[in-house]
Amino acid sequence: MQAVSEIDDLSPGGGSLMIAWQLKGKRVLLVGGGEVGASRIGHLLRADAHITLLSPEKGLIPTTKDYIAKYPQRITHYGRSFTGPAELHKMDLVLTAIDSPAASREIANLCRQAKIPVNAADIPELCDFYFGAQIRDGPLQIMISSNGNGPRISALIKERVQASLGGYEGLALSKIGKLRAELKNRVPDIGGAVGRKRMKWMSKICNDWPLIDFTLLDDAMIHKLLDEGWEKNRVPTFEEVCEKPKPSVVQATSSSTPGEVSKTSRSNFLIPIANFLAGAVFMAAVMLARRR
Repeated sequence: MQAVSEIDDLSPGGGSLMIAWQLKGKRVLLVGGGEVGASRIGHLLRADAHITLLSPEKGLIPTTKDYIAKYPQRITHYGRSFTGPAELHKMDLVLTAIDSPAASREIANLCRQAKIPVNAADIPELCDFYFGAQIRDGPLQIMISSNGNGPRISALIKERVQASLGGYEGLALSKIGKLRAELKNRVPDIGGAVGRKRMKWMSKICNDWPLIDFTLLDDAMIHKLLDEGWEKNRVPTFEEVCEKPKPSVVQATSSSTPGEVSKTSRSNFLIPIANFLAGAVFMAAVMLARRR
């Protein structure tokens, strides 16, 4: 009897490879300083990129001008349009945000010749990658992409996903990152049995502890967690390492401190999740009806 494969159907589906691309210190050329260009600048600054902006002064909207004034070390602005291949010298990434499809196509073709990834706003067939609708809360980033088919639908789905979050996920992740970093300081081995054990222990505590509990982690708790947990090959409970009251569901941001976290009821937390699920079912029904 032939064994049944557990591999998913990998037939071409028109999707993209979803990755988190590190742009820190990379050089990015942005052509266009209008509304789309300003949006791109915001994304690039959050990714710690160095931006070269090409746009005549008359093409700059107030938001773009504010970015240029506020981040002069991060944004170099030249008050001109794209002039040719020399503009691509030493660039790691290129974005076009201009109204001319012909000019965008010319830039995209030059980028491909130079093997530089390019995104041309509103022209999916010219893009090596898409931006999508994004949710960001500290270290937490979620991207929803329609692969160029329906950006507005991506934005609507983003709103529903965002409504289903508790507001504390970014803060919790930042604390988990500190715990992970401290563990790696204690056990710096990469790979091998120790590396696998470290990964397994971190996975175990992330599975066992409710995410919200991590929001109260401080340095003392982290050290106690490692002393009583990692060193003894176990996962302590929250109560074993924390003298503070166990947190309820909260609304918080990654910039909040534990004392600033405001409490809310679990029923209030479940309402947006129910709304999200109902909305998803409704959208699926609409799409199915259209196909018929």
